[in-house]
Amino acid sequence: MFDKVLVAEDYEIANQGILKVLTDDVGIQCIEEAKYCDEAFLKFKKAHQDENAFELLITDLSFKPDHKVQTRTSGIDLIKDVRAIQPDIKVIVYSQESRPDKINMLFEKLNINGYVCKGQQAIRELVQCLQGVYEGETVLPPEVTDRANRDNVIDLDDFDILLLDELAMGLTKREIVVKLKKNKIKPNSESTIDKRVAKLFDDFKAKNTTHLVAIVKDLGLI
Repeated sequence: MFDKVLVAEDYEIANQGILKVLTDDVGIQCIEEAKYCDEAFLKFKKAHQDENAFELLITDLSFKPDHKVQTRTSGIDLIKDVRAIQPDIKVIVYSQESRPDKINMLFEKLNINGYVCKGQQAIRELVQCLQGVYEGETVLPPEVTDRANRDNVIDLDDFDILLLDELAMGLTKREIVVKLKKNKIKPNSESTIDKRVAKLFDDFKAKNTTHLVAIVKDLGLI
């Protein structure tokens, strides 16, 4: 099992619950905790510099802001910065976020190793997740693996992400067509762009471009 674990969680009850699981149920003794992402990163960086690196990061996604100014304001920021220094560190996200698209994004874009959704079965699922990640598995939560949830997952390809990025920059569909043709990116016909953008509106149930961009940014897709 993991010997050294870093826990980033600002909700004290959840934090204590994780620590109890790690020590009592799993038997991990070397655990450090942090209530802020910046604090977690500093502890991680020091351990890495001292050649006594953490093997696993368990982090929430959302951290409530307070009087302290933080450079890293979310678990996503923390994961990116930690992985930039130690790419092989294992990462488990422990969060209330239950949207399949958001969870899938974390696996696809950040290559996290496991996800546990806070809830009634969280303790059992966290123990199972820890064991699976330790054994080299990628542990998906029921929120993603259940058939009903899989049917609601929106599959986006690289071209969809490209279109969303351009829309987020304020470009119109016509301007996107011009840019794609200039950069020799295909498909670049007006009809194709219209259809793809219309499908994105339908998939995300967006009322307009501003609404669409807000939704996908909230999901962390762009």
